[in-house]
Amino acid sequence: MTDPEIDYRAVYNKLPAGIALLTPDLLFADANEAYLVLSGHHLGDLLGKYIFDVFPDSPKRAHTANGPTTLGASLEHVLATGERDSLALQRYDVERSDRPGTYEERYWSTINTPILDSDGEVVLIVHRVEEVTAFMRTRSGGHGDSSLQAEVYMRARELQEINERMRKAHAREREVALTLQAALLPAPSPVGHRAAVRYQPAVSALNVCGDWYDLVDLPGDRIAIAVGDVVGHGLTAACVMGQLRSALSAAARVTSGPAEALNALGLYARSVEGAESTTVVKAFIDWTARTITYSNAGHPPAALLHLDGTVEFLDGATDPPLGARPQHEDRPEAGVGFNPGSTLVLYTDGLIERRREDIDVGLARLAATLHRHPLADPETLADLLLTELIPPTGSTDDTALVVLRL
Repeated sequence: MTDPEIDYRAVYNKLPAGIALLTPDLLFADANEAYLVLSGHHLGDLLGKYIFDVFPDSPKRAHTANGPTTLGASLEHVLATGERDSLALQRYDVERSDRPGTYEERYWSTINTPILDSDGEVVLIVHRVEEVTAFMRTRSGGHGDSSLQAEVYMRARELQEINERMRKAHAREREVALTLQAALLPAPSPVGHRAAVRYQPAVSALNVCGDWYDLVDLPGDRIAIAVGDVVGHGLTAACVMGQLRSALSAAARVTSGPAEALNALGLYARSVEGAESTTVVKAFIDWTARTITYSNAGHPPAALLHLDGTVEFLDGATDPPLGARPQHEDRPEAGVGFNPGSTLVLYTDGLIERRREDIDVGLARLAATLHRHPLADPETLADLLLTELIPPTGSTDDTALVVLRL
């Protein structure tokens, strides 16, 4: 006996909850029958239309945390994180089709769920809505149910207010953390050598300020360069990042090579709360000898872009992150030569990693982008890497990047 074929389109149309499918640009791609009934629209009225053009909230609520504000924040969160988001019961007034300009007070329960492609990117949002207006309104002669409905409404409003306060608190923390981050990450200053640096914060207010870069001029026509990533986010991560960056910058000036500098940093990190599992890659460039000496503490490998477009990942001295071992052990060190005009690229995982994707896929994507631009100057190449590798909706992790012309 064969299993019967399921007509998923028929199931979709008969679901009791209203469901619309939205593109990443928040345009309607489809809607089931229940959604059309709730919205009072035909499918042809919706397809290809921006959701908030079809459903504006009442102009009288424009200066409040109105429906489009709350729903828009939820949809942007889904796009940025690839995670489902459920809203508290909310008021979202709807314009009457028979009386344009007149808005009815309506209440909704909403869940937004992402549909991801093989790369982990959001390709559709399942926008599920149920109307609870009848339940929320206080009805006269309701045999005692008015107080219950009023209580539910009050709790829903409290949840909305809590969410709004949390959003504002996160936004303030993000602003302070980014200000601190900017103060701790100066522009490159190695005289006579071309470098471009970038710091791009995550789209989430909480996922910022754990990444850093550093460039240090050394005696003997040498330069030390580093990129690191602190586990954690926000102000705490920014403070830890500042301590580790400063310590490694100082260590580079008094040690003979990158492994010795990371040894000193690893010992110092044991006394810094929150520094555990920090990853960092450190490289010393000797312009006279045309060599790169490097050591890597659990970080994505630096990429050496040759003039012919080939890309070499510097993975010959890879070791665990800071604090990963119970006892201190000396770090390994490796070296490679370079030709003038080659380019060295150091970066953090926000540039290459995607949720539910093997890191080798991200490294291959980076190599392909570098291969296409072997002669680009550092500033141009830094911009190209961010544009081509970070999703249009932004990354859920922050990104630090250093591009150095050798």
